Amino acid sequence: MLKKLPLEAVTIDGYGTLLQLVDPVPNLQEALLKTGADVSVERIKRAFHAEVAYYRPRSHKGNSKATLEKLRRECVDVFIKDLGLGIDPDAFVDIFIEALKFGLIPGALNALDNLQELGLKLACVANWDIGLHEELERLNVANYFDIVITSAEAGSPKPDTAIFNLALSAMNVTAIKTVHIGDEDLDLQGARNAGLQFEPIPLSTLPSRLTKKMLL
Repeated sequence: MLKKLPLEAVTIDGYGTLLQLVDPVPNLQEALLKTGADVSVERIKRAFHAEVAYYRPRSHKGNSKATLEKLRRECVDVFIKDLGLGIDPDAFVDIFIEALKFGLIPGALNALDNLQELGLKLACVANWDIGLHEELERLNVANYFDIVITSAEAGSPKPDTAIFNLALSAMNVTAIKTVHIGDEDLDLQGARNAGLQFEPIPLSTLPSRLTKKMLL
């Protein structure tokens, strides 16, 4: 049981656990207007959902500058085609990416501080392309992590155990003394398959939950 084990590390999921997407619709609507396309909020939401549905199972394919550019172009093409517009995807990729803004989930920064104070090593393990590194740098939280590993670098997305194994190896810790926190079943399944303990979101309460379990 977790409460009987001294912990060594925590692996933290990316989207939905550490980061959240600021509503992209207003930015996308403004960007489209600049191209001369006056598109309703409802149509943009639908097109964005189509883009997300395309991106998620392919995020691990963005494992280099070239492949990331290719993946982003494909995603933008899905978005534009769903809107029924004749915009050249190549001309809209940078605008589309710029419209997507990520932020820390409330309480996440304080949780990272507290986890470090507990003497735990930290890793961010996320189903994401290699662009995650830049996002964490932009948000000034990259320095909290001993290692950041995306599914793109692991070669396969969670629940495959590759991403967890890479994190454990990089931190030189054991699976049974590591806790993974995430917001989806794939986090739970992947962590357990890799031999890690699991805790559900929110990240904000994780330090206190771990402390209580270790003191019981």
